Amino acid sequence: MKHPSKTLVVAGFALLVGATACNNENITNVNRNPNAPTSAPAGAVFTQAAANAVGRYLGTGVLDLRGTEWTSQQLSEVQYPDEDRYARLQASSTTGTFNAAYTAELENLKKVVAQGQSAGQPGVWGPAAVMQTWAFGYMTDVWGDIPFTAALTGDSVGGSLTPAYDAQKDIYPSVFKTLSAVSSARARDPSTDPGLGSADPIYGGSISSWEKFANSLHLRDAMRIVNVDPATASAEIKAALSAPGGVFASNADNATFAWPGDGVFNNPWANNFSTRDDHRMSQTLMNIMLGLNDPRIPIYAQPTVADPTKYAGMPNGLDASTAGTYFNTASRPGAIFYPGATAYGFYGGAGKTYPSNIMTYAEVAFTQAEAAERGLGGLTASQAPGFYNAGITASMNQWASPIRSPSRPTWRSPPWPTRAARLASRRSPRRSGWRSTAMVPTPGPSGAGRACRAP
Repeated sequence: MKHPSKTLVVAGFALLVGATACNNENITNVNRNPNAPTSAPAGAVFTQAAANAVGRYLGTGVLDLRGTEWTSQQLSEVQYPDEDRYARLQASSTTGTFNAAYTAELENLKKVVAQGQSAGQPGVWGPAAVMQTWAFGYMTDVWGDIPFTAALTGDSVGGSLTPAYDAQKDIYPSVFKTLSAVSSARARDPSTDPGLGSADPIYGGSISSWEKFANSLHLRDAMRIVNVDPATASAEIKAALSAPGGVFASNADNATFAWPGDGVFNNPWANNFSTRDDHRMSQTLMNIMLGLNDPRIPIYAQPTVADPTKYAGMPNGLDASTAGTYFNTASRPGAIFYPGATAYGFYGGAGKTYPSNIMTYAEVAFTQAEAAERGLGGLTASQAPGFYNAGITASMNQWASPIRSPSRPTWRSPPWPTRAARLASRRSPRRSGWRSTAMVPTPGPSGAGRACRAP
């Protein structure tokens, strides 16, 4: 039996090593999963992150349809009223919302900011920075102190998987700085900046619109701190109002998220209403609107089943047996929020594509009215009624209601509050301290509605 010579074996091994050495990429590619990329186009990441954020804060979770709707008392629960009795506003129900915000939209928006800044494209990183700031605003309004400075660093060298909590008073200065940077970056935006284009479901890639949104959000956040740091609040209000691009000046500027309604990305409220018939209008909101003969009533609400000629609300915080008695005598939310076919009948039809209102001109006008009444940001008290009336008109127009509906010709606009009432509102707990999370209704629903710290 012949054995191969030692020389041939060594030569063969050398050839094998040489061939392998010439293609090291093939060895490392074996351990790469083509279905788990480490990077993705900024546009696609932004779209998903924006949908996650809007769905979380203006959707069906504890921060909107199943939480703050009850604290603001715009809606009530006629079935399974645990949330309406605040039984789920506790850690066991809110922890998932808190944690998921960091692992989903906040992390992804950070990636888009990094990509856009690396490429020198304000049209890419600016919108992501605004949406991240908008989301962090909800987080700190609800929970107060939150991980902020060291958050989202777990995948970085020196980062932490257990970031420290920042005091709320330390978060706002960073928020103002970020929004100012977005507003001023447009002036330096290169012509080669592609922006987000069709990947932007809010403004369709319009950088000037994002500039106005950044300034308007700056205005809102400045008003948040008015009772704890009025000097800074006034300075930041002035900065927002005088920033390049200005703030919202009409409903055309509204920041709205356009839901495709394709079965994957539907308006979250429509998805909820397709199978659940738990919600009715709160008598707190309805009694105010009925007392004013408000023309938005048939948009916000549907007639009752018991009497199709009437609109009515029901009390909040009832036990299950008492709440059930209002099933047919209290109004459902407006048909515009329903998808059409539901598990319990046909209501509406266009709810799946109904846009979510992220921020509106009405809110901006009301915020300006309060700033003017307080003499902040260079505004004067004499300007307050004008802003106030502009906010009312904007909300009416936004919800496609004429100021004098033929069916409600005696609609009465709520008058500008008396001085005594305005002074009393300053002493309210709405902004009594950094940790205050008191909720008040916004001027009109945001998908039909949401609650927020007083603007």
